Amino acid sequence: MTNDERDRLRELLDVVLDGADDGEPRTLAQMAGDAYTSPYHFNRLLSRGAGEPPVAMRRRVMLERAAWQLKHGRTVTDAAWAAGYESVEGFSRAYAKAFGHPPSTGAASHWLPAPNGIHFHPPESLWVDSQERVLSPLTEQLVMHDLDDTKALLDQVEDLPEEVLTGVRMPGHEVLTWDGPEESIIQVLEATVWSKECWVASIEGLSMPVRRGPGPIATLAERHDAVAERWLTVVRDIERRGGWEDRLVDALCEPPESFQMGSVVAHILTYAAHRRLLARAMLRMAGVEVDHGDPIEWLRVRRGEMPSV
Repeated sequence: MTNDERDRLRELLDVVLDGADDGEPRTLAQMAGDAYTSPYHFNRLLSRGAGEPPVAMRRRVMLERAAWQLKHGRTVTDAAWAAGYESVEGFSRAYAKAFGHPPSTGAASHWLPAPNGIHFHPPESLWVDSQERVLSPLTEQLVMHDLDDTKALLDQVEDLPEEVLTGVRMPGHEVLTWDGPEESIIQVLEATVWSKECWVASIEGLSMPVRRGPGPIATLAERHDAVAERWLTVVRDIERRGGWEDRLVDALCEPPESFQMGSVVAHILTYAAHRRLLARAMLRMAGVEVDHGDPIEWLRVRRGEMPSV
């Protein structure tokens, strides 16, 4: 790439981020107009030069800045306005989808996966990580669907009577023998969260967490939000390092065992999917109407191609 081409890309990036300091929302047409080109060609130039469409890049960088601001004492409302969102609710939804937890929970890192290594760098600049690798679309969708779908189930059962949640639907049922009985809706949902808590602790080199039972749904939802961020960080780190063939020596097992990281991620996603479907089956047994948990519908809703149900 020549110096002129590099300068042109820098100019295009400046156009993308223009007005960011004031939280000014920018459409593709506005960006293209400032670059003296058509929206089609502007989108094509940025996507080719930076590997990311301009609207997506601006949204991601603004969310990264918001995460950094929240970590340094900014309120959620102020961060939402500064990021160009018209409502706190819209900002919170976008933030939760990007980071895997609500803005009220501090982000471990304010960087999101980027195909070009371009990130917000405090206080008001960009940083380019030339070594960055992002999650493949399939891995990203599998992990994010699992987290979003688990949260959706926890939200749906929040107001159900305790007898519905704790009632035995499948006597003697176990998904994995070492996880204990999963005979009720609450036991299945708790095991979904608990499994991630155990594996993430092992990967992070922490002690085995103490299992205190499901507790109230609100508490279980808080546990899910907390482990979701850590789990998303773990998977993204594995992908960034190309560490799918790395081996985890799990000292929490007795005796210690060795696991390939790719198989660990596959294990967690496989049994999480099974438990989410199991929870839905139990909800239907209790006479509760519930969706199918279809990742096709989830992705369409996430992309705004169909309304949320």
